[in-house]
Amino acid sequence: MKTWLAEVIAIGDELVSGQRLDTNSQWISQQLGQLGIRTAFHSTVGDDIDQNQAVFDTAIRRADIVISSGGLGPTADDLTREVIAAAAGVPLERRPEIVAHLEQLYARRNRQMPATNLCQADIPHGATIIPNPEGTAPGIDMAIEVDNSGRPNDQDVHRCRIFALPGVPAELKQMWGDTVQPAVRQLTGAPAVLRFRTLHVFGEGESKIEMMLPDLVRRGNDPTTGITASAATITLRVSTSGATEAECDAKIEPVLKTIHECLGDLVFGADGQTLGDVVVDRLVATQQTVAIVDHGLHGEVAAAIAAADPQRT
Repeated sequence: MKTWLAEVIAIGDELVSGQRLDTNSQWISQQLGQLGIRTAFHSTVGDDIDQNQAVFDTAIRRADIVISSGGLGPTADDLTREVIAAAAGVPLERRPEIVAHLEQLYARRNRQMPATNLCQADIPHGATIIPNPEGTAPGIDMAIEVDNSGRPNDQDVHRCRIFALPGVPAELKQMWGDTVQPAVRQLTGAPAVLRFRTLHVFGEGESKIEMMLPDLVRRGNDPTTGITASAATITLRVSTSGATEAECDAKIEPVLKTIHECLGDLVFGADGQTLGDVVVDRLVATQQTVAIVDHGLHGEVAAAIAAADPQRT
């Protein structure tokens, strides 16, 4: 089974400057994961033509599927159309069906369409239009082949599929569900399942935990085991893909068992449980209460216990 790799590109000065949070990339990656496609790269780029071109050229060469959001509006800093056309080596062409859609959209709203909006009807030659029922910016579906000779791969040509969507979240999500998701399913064949489980560890550092897990964190394993640390808690993420959830679970369960055997009581919870959750559950199960004397922690311990279940604390 082919392993499909994706790259998600977010475009806009407001994103790279920190003025706005990029939630589109997170959502797109989650949707790709549900299709069994691993997002290997996230890129964020401002409204600069050369920087956009560099990001897209790199993404096309290293990913099988590229999903971008933003840069499809009618203003001078909306560059995605011409960047994709340049990457494919084709001209832009004005599509009359998009012109008609724009005119109808403005007519329904009893507004005069600015002439500048017509640039949104310019699509790279050979691309497929992704309809945008509610907005003025249609998406672009474009297949691109690049020379792969001389690279560590047995294929001379690398094929990439680009899906460019507007940055407005409501429009992006509708276009994904109506058009892009079915196209991705068809491209990748029978949909695989991507599944993961997490175990949470407390009491040792990240490097020590890795030493205690014989060969589990080695690159190339299936399932893979990743380690992240946050606020003194270590999270082990075990993930795999397969044709069904049952197949994935059959691969994951032995790894979870090995982790429990190697780490013992250092594992305190799973799949999003916090230390506060575990403490509250233990208190309830044993019908006990706890008193907290805070010296220097500014209420953090009490807040963690209270957050676990405000009705029981």
